Amino acid sequence: MNLVTFSGPPSSGKTAVILKTIEAIQERGLKVGVVKFDCLYTNDDELYAKAGVPVKKGLSGSLCPDHYFVSNIEEVVQWGRKKELDLLITESAGLCNRCSPYIKDIKAICVIDNLSGINTPRKIGPMLKTADIVVITKGDIVSQAEREVFASRVSSVNPEAMVMNINGLTGQGAYEFSTLLYDQKEDVETVKGKRLRFSMPSAMCSYCLGETRIGSEHQLGNVKKIDLGDNNA
Repeated sequence: MNLVTFSGPPSSGKTAVILKTIEAIQERGLKVGVVKFDCLYTNDDELYAKAGVPVKKGLSGSLCPDHYFVSNIEEVVQWGRKKELDLLITESAGLCNRCSPYIKDIKAICVIDNLSGINTPRKIGPMLKTADIVVITKGDIVSQAEREVFASRVSSVNPEAMVMNINGLTGQGAYEFSTLLYDQKEDVETVKGKRLRFSMPSAMCSYCLGETRIGSEHQLGNVKKIDLGDNNA
């Protein structure tokens, strides 16, 4: 079984791209399943189920969805193997641009859209910088010049990644993309012992543990303060 991780900012078009890509993969007679990770709510699992794709979802609630992903990915892999999947896709909410649910030696895809802003690639951390493939969506809504500039910004942040434009509505580019996701020689039996490509953000402050009061006296643990310059100004 192959394993591929998808991540990216909210509403970047991850689910639409995955659905179109799965259509192309299924034409090759391969069985694909998806596990969707999100925070409070998602109905994307219903879209996958409607398309006949085996699917599970996990909601992290008050936890960071990417931390939740890492804590559950081994169980997810074993679910995929029990389903006898050829390809298991995990989709992460990507709520924190500093997070990165990518695992070493596991194919990592970042989905980002042209409408997110010209400087967005520079604002996204390892979720973009350590991806193997960066998929850019919603190119039909901007001009050719804007598409080229945005793609250039992506490449400047991650020069090693392959950059592809895919239309999540029409599926343009999805077939070519699908040929990159499955390798018959690969077989992921477990992810135990593997490592993340990048560490999760430092956390464990008083607010992580449920504190709601504001003020320095309530800020314990790993706390970072903003530098506002001369305090006497």
